[in-house]
Amino acid sequence: MSKPFVHRFIPNSAPGIREEMLKEIGIADVEQIYEEIPEEIRFKGDLNIPKDPASELEVARQIRAVLARNRTTDDLLSFLGAGCWPHYVPALCDEIIGRSEFLTAYAGAEYSDYGRYQSMFEFQSMMGDLLAMDVVSAPLYDGPSASGDAVQMAYRATGRTEVLVPRLTSPDRLTTMRIYCDPWLEIKEDDSCPGTGQLDLDDLERKISAQTAAVYIENPAYFGFVEAQCEQIGQIAHDNGALFVVCVNPASLGVLRPPGEYGADIVCGEGQPLGMHMGCGGATLGILACRDEERLIMVMPSFMVGLTKTVVEGEYGFSRYTLYQRMHYDIRDKAKSFTGTASWLWGISAAVYMALLGPQGMKQLGEVNMQKAYYAMDLVSEVKGIKVPVFSSAHFNEFAVNFDGTGKTVAEINQALLNHGILGGKDISAEFPELGNSALYCVTEVHSKEHIDRLAQVLEAVTR
Repeated sequence: MSKPFVHRFIPNSAPGIREEMLKEIGIADVEQIYEEIPEEIRFKGDLNIPKDPASELEVARQIRAVLARNRTTDDLLSFLGAGCWPHYVPALCDEIIGRSEFLTAYAGAEYSDYGRYQSMFEFQSMMGDLLAMDVVSAPLYDGPSASGDAVQMAYRATGRTEVLVPRLTSPDRLTTMRIYCDPWLEIKEDDSCPGTGQLDLDDLERKISAQTAAVYIENPAYFGFVEAQCEQIGQIAHDNGALFVVCVNPASLGVLRPPGEYGADIVCGEGQPLGMHMGCGGATLGILACRDEERLIMVMPSFMVGLTKTVVEGEYGFSRYTLYQRMHYDIRDKAKSFTGTASWLWGISAAVYMALLGPQGMKQLGEVNMQKAYYAMDLVSEVKGIKVPVFSSAHFNEFAVNFDGTGKTVAEINQALLNHGILGGKDISAEFPELGNSALYCVTEVHSKEHIDRLAQVLEAVTR
């Protein structure tokens, strides 16, 4: 009889422990726990892992061998964006968030904070200036979850049960919003003008009603174009008693008007361009802000760091417990919203980034992104069979490219680009079939003239 294998780090592999656990929960066999999982999708066989304990050296060597099979955006020339963009991260951002008082801090209380709350207060303050908004929460998990929170705020503030969003909204963001809103709030889509992508104001006025809690837009849009009718959209929302919610890319706000200046009541967005590396599952940062109105502040679901005087004359203190009862952390398991320790760490990185660049640096960042995007569009448009941009509006750092005239699919072209060491744009043919064989390309400050020239040259070669 073979001896049962007992893993030193898995307590329930010891004899008798599993039986005690099964008895405690009232079942006879561990398979009863998994019976709701269909048989056809269950893994059969043994995992491809060493059966005998391995040394630290051997484990490290095996992991390095597995990771060496990956090809990342450090190895390839990438033009992928669509929610996670390639931006330069100053070395000081990594240096500051790598400090032990930030990197290893968990929630902490005021007496053991070591400056974390003050850093978050600075993030909120600088983000408020960037957005031209009065109140900014601590960071949320990511941009899509911030959009979900924003429209939920509108629902709770107005008591209305629907929200209008553009048809051309980011599919990932829209999916998250639907999850957040179900079953209280119905999301309805507005049409956009085919040639420009701009929101169809006539369609908006037909669809808005006494049950509309908010009109939601993205500016820049998912396709990178700038919505030029923001004030009119906001006015239509307000004339009908609805709130105006704007989702932004903060990297664009050095060249585009901040949403607070054209009537936004609630602002959300993805803060990853502000000092965060591209990563699988992170780093991401959800931005949420609103006007200084009690009905909005009292339904903002996240932490908010406040500033107050202390018993020491001239000294100030910081606390994350501002209006604690209004937020998701107070109801815990009943909340759909989410934040976490990592989100706060990325908020500190964003604060360092904004402090480093300042107003003039943010302006230069925006200008460079627009200039390079337009250079890329002009160059790629010269390739036979390619139409770019798909929409005739002004663009920031992303744009849609249509390949119908080449006779090839986006998947075929992206594979050919990959063979040349280039990650092409995101294939949006399935998400928006009305646009044909199209991909979403991203160009930022990290792309040199040589990079863009190479993209155009390889596209010309692979589309012949």
